[in-house]
Amino acid sequence: MKNNWYWFFKYVLVGPFLRVYNRPKIDGKENIPAEGPAIMASNHQAVMDSFYFPLLCPRQLTFPAKAEYFTSPGLKGKFQKWFFTSVGQVPLDRTADNAMDSLMNTAKSVLGRGDLFGIYPEGSRSPDGRIYKGKTGMAYVAMETGVRIIPVAMIGSRNANPIGSWFPRPAKVRVKIGTPIDPLKFVADKGLEAGSHEAARQLTDHVMFTLADLTGEPYVDAYSKDVKDSLEAGHGFPKGTEPRG
Repeated sequence: MKNNWYWFFKYVLVGPFLRVYNRPKIDGKENIPAEGPAIMASNHQAVMDSFYFPLLCPRQLTFPAKAEYFTSPGLKGKFQKWFFTSVGQVPLDRTADNAMDSLMNTAKSVLGRGDLFGIYPEGSRSPDGRIYKGKTGMAYVAMETGVRIIPVAMIGSRNANPIGSWFPRPAKVRVKIGTPIDPLKFVADKGLEAGSHEAARQLTDHVMFTLADLTGEPYVDAYSKDVKDSLEAGHGFPKGTEPRG
């Protein structure tokens, strides 16, 4: 555990409470390497995904966090910056023109240290629990570095921490770790050129399909942010993304 604050939050301040309150369980922990770099690609159900998975993961994780968490004004902004910096998170401006370069540089720095890099390929939380189309940044990082992608399925965290809630509810949380995916072998087996957009798209889709299988949730071939924007604007679900049943 390289960060003392990370250790303190995990084992003293927050972790013990969450272990009793939400009784989180992890399956497939043996798929997390004991040492060396890996890309931990998780579906995104709740803000507290970034609490529950690190709580159960035997190694320290570094997630890129929204840049606003580090730049917001006032007392709340200062607390957010201190908290996210203390637990080893790194700022990432997802709206910037060079967002992909920023992600690549950040990921390569973390992975180059031999650490675990956590990422949510969906980019934003699922509006309804289903698995949404992933953004390709994760795949480009994996192909550039050759580091394996390990699927992380968050189950129940949406019930424990619904969108808009500040305090967790006493719902059970489960994490399922899938079999590592070798990015270069995957694209080679598909006859694709590593680093190409087609390879990045197919690798990303494969990871999201795997997460859908692990969670038992349907896959939606649309970006979660587009669906949420449509819902917030009062337009309902875009055509083709409506929940069944």
